[in-house]
Amino acid sequence: MYRVHAVRQPELAGRKVYFKNIQIQTTALKPTSFPKGIYVVDNIPNTLTTYEKNSGWKLLFDGKTSGDWVGAYKDKFPDTGWSISNGTISVHETAGKEGGVGGDIVTKDTYKAFDLSFEFLLTPGANSGVKYFVRLAPEEKTSGSAIGLEYQVLDDTLHPDAKLGRDGDRTLASLYDLIKANKQKRFIHPMGQWNTGRIIVYPNNHVEHYLNGVKVLEYERGSSAFRDLVAISKYKVWKNFGEAAEGHLLLQDHGNDVSYRSIKIRVLK
Repeated sequence: MYRVHAVRQPELAGRKVYFKNIQIQTTALKPTSFPKGIYVVDNIPNTLTTYEKNSGWKLLFDGKTSGDWVGAYKDKFPDTGWSISNGTISVHETAGKEGGVGGDIVTKDTYKAFDLSFEFLLTPGANSGVKYFVRLAPEEKTSGSAIGLEYQVLDDTLHPDAKLGRDGDRTLASLYDLIKANKQKRFIHPMGQWNTGRIIVYPNNHVEHYLNGVKVLEYERGSSAFRDLVAISKYKVWKNFGEAAEGHLLLQDHGNDVSYRSIKIRVLK
């Protein structure tokens, strides 16, 4: 059966829709392998399917140990401020103070081009972020969070940061203080439910942010347009901000209760 599902523009009512060259094959079918590299949803937390493993995905959090993560500017996982339990890696409330008690945590390894997927669970009014191309050079050390491009993790309804910046560029899934995420409320899972974030950095420096499977922004790292945005942002004081050849990934301690799980990455070449 074929049908027109809806007519959104009244002036198009009464128009006809035609189909042709409709074909179907029911015999002599030969199964083919599913191509590698397609992003798939795995609903079992902190696991990889055989297909994902064969496509080059790697877990950055196994649900049990700190594994790939250490404190920023430290050589071990924070003793306080963070916890690992019930399959989540969580940062805890310290009155919304940037840097909190435990501070940010970063990956031991650095990355150039990658496909990163993660799930996050916000508490009401919470603020955090997933940063990438983070460098930990002494000259870039700050009293707050380490410097890097940031996928904003935020309760847009209750946290005041959502109303700061320019034109909403500090809201959930935005490139923090640079580019607003173009998202619809119906695609945001309500408080108390897990959301899925995804960051893709291609080898040619094209970058995309996704929220729950929907692309919400894209940009060219290092382009003239990107540099123009940096020049009018809080990052203008950092030379060549966001243009490092490679860097750490970071989970931000902004002093609120936020949990992460199913953090996985695939290196792109």
